[in-house]
Amino acid sequence: MHLRLIVPSDRNERVLDTLVADPRVTSIVSLPGAAHRPAGDVIECDVTREATSEILTWLKAEGLYDDGTVAMTGVDAAPSRNAQEAEKAAPGAPDDAVIWDAVVDQAYNEAGGSWVYYVFLALATMIASVAVVTDSAILVVGAMVVGPEFGVVAALAVGLFLRKGGLTRRSFSLLVKGFVLAIAVTALAALLARAVGWVDVNDVTAARPLTGFIWRPDKWSAVVAVLAGCAGVLSQTAGRGNALVGVFISVTTVPAAGDLALSLALWAPHHIGGSAAQLGINLAGMTAAGVVTLMLQRLIWRSYLRVKRRAGARVEA
Repeated sequence: MHLRLIVPSDRNERVLDTLVADPRVTSIVSLPGAAHRPAGDVIECDVTREATSEILTWLKAEGLYDDGTVAMTGVDAAPSRNAQEAEKAAPGAPDDAVIWDAVVDQAYNEAGGSWVYYVFLALATMIASVAVVTDSAILVVGAMVVGPEFGVVAALAVGLFLRKGGLTRRSFSLLVKGFVLAIAVTALAALLARAVGWVDVNDVTAARPLTGFIWRPDKWSAVVAVLAGCAGVLSQTAGRGNALVGVFISVTTVPAAGDLALSLALWAPHHIGGSAAQLGINLAGMTAAGVVTLMLQRLIWRSYLRVKRRAGARVEA
């Protein structure tokens, strides 16, 4: 991870000396007096993922979060010998380390509730409703990919795990408002389509061999939701965002919302309960799995570091 710090001048020497003395830090650059807002010295460095949380905690204790700034970016490649030696000095594998400050910051960003989130969720739900009408498995997958809801589910899991009430409330509220709006917009579109004769209730209640699973949740719905929640949170904390696409196309949240909107608009009472249950099971399962995954990550990483420190102490003795 690349860190760019703005350090008050009275703390520059202490911060710089600490970073230089840490073998897990490399590519250290100091630019005295280069920063203007806030005023201070600029320090840049590369830190192994395994050490980033520890160093950020120390920087927070030094007051840089309040009196200076801390910015992080991922380093895609660092083939130099210095970087490789820094990596060797850090115990564990980079993907195993969780940078908690980055996780929390990302969670707050996801829970921000931009208009783009609402638009994408509404569009995804409308695509899912077309998938129901046409019994198209391909459109179901497309709706899953377009849906942006997992980031908010992950933010809810982070808020619950770290006991951040504000983040939890914002995430839960955004999920509810997003799906209510998406279902309402899709229901209105379905009413318009019915008015012009494009759809009727038979399009919802007829046998749908490819999409009937959407409104018939079973034990496997819960299993998939839990597995997807684990995979999604793990991909975010490990910096493997490309794995999220697989998560998007494995859960039935958006398709269930599309089925629910159609069932409400065309009035298919039997389907309303099933699709609502499918939506609830998926959201609850992913959230619970996310909380458990975060808990296990913290527990396993702390246990691993404790074992490594004990082993290092025995070697030194």
